[in-house]
Amino acid sequence: MKKAFLIGALLGAACTFGCATMAQGAPHVDIGNRHGNLRSAQEYIVQAWQLVSDAQFDNDSRLGGHAGRAKELLTEANEELRLAADVANEHGR
Repeated sequence: MKKAFLIGALLGAACTFGCATMAQGAPHVDIGNRHGNLRSAQEYIVQAWQLVSDAQFDNDSRLGGHAGRAKELLTEANEELRLAADVANEHGR
C-alpha cells in the first residue's frame, strides 16, 4: 500500500513539474542560419534556461523565486531575438 502511494506521489510530482515547465513556455531556437549571431544567442538562451531548470530541480525549487524569474527573463529575451530577426527579414537583411 505504501509503495503504491509513493509511486503515485512521484508520478504526480513528475506530471506537475512537467506541466509547470510547459506552461512556462520554454524557449526554443526558431531563427535560421541566415542570422547566425541571433541564432547562436537563442541557442545559449535555451541552454541557460535548461541549466536553471536543473538548478531548480537540484534545489527542490527552493531558490526564492529568483530562478523562476530568471527563466521568465530568458523566455522574454528569446522572444525579442525572434522579433529582431523578423525585422531584419522585413528589411531584406
